[in-house]
Amino acid sequence: MKKQISIALLVILLAACSPGTKIVNSWRDPDVTVNTAEIHKFVVAALLKNQAVRRQVEDDMAAMFPGKAVQSYKQLGEGELKENEEFYNGKLKSEGYDGIVVMRLLNVDKDTRYVPGNYPVYYGRWRGYWGYSWSGFYDPGYYTTDKVYNVEVNVYSLKRDKLIWSGNTSTINPPGRGELFKDVSKAVYDKMKKEGFLL
Repeated sequence: MKKQISIALLVILLAACSPGTKIVNSWRDPDVTVNTAEIHKFVVAALLKNQAVRRQVEDDMAAMFPGKAVQSYKQLGEGELKENEEFYNGKLKSEGYDGIVVMRLLNVDKDTRYVPGNYPVYYGRWRGYWGYSWSGFYDPGYYTTDKVYNVEVNVYSLKRDKLIWSGNTSTINPPGRGELFKDVSKAVYDKMKKEGFLL
């Protein structure tokens, strides 16, 4: 019985620690549906200062669409874009790109919550209570601070010259930046498929 309770608690704790990304809000152009079979190629960009993390995130995003997605660090370079927007629009269009997906970290919020303690279970007879409580003494509750990462994802059509999909996500306590953006990419992709934006 005690072993089963311990296993159940471990499963609950692991589930609580996993970085479940939620789509907080999203918008799509109601007149646009993207058929992935008809996409030639598009740029994926992660606007991050840390170039190593940026490369990893863009590589992960590109891996979701092999042969179609090209990392921005390969196509547009690693620094700030020095030319004007028309220059890059023209460059990408002339090279056959359909669009660009831009992801960026908006902010990191801190959220404090109370984690209740464990108290021995009271049984009807003193012997059962004694046996259970001997290995399960009072464990006081405590406050902990979660980090909530908010990420924005925008999809632009180069053919239409406009934004066609936008979404904000929220992830609590991700194990690292790479895992955060991988989880965001999957959540956004699943949302686009579910709402019929991607075919």
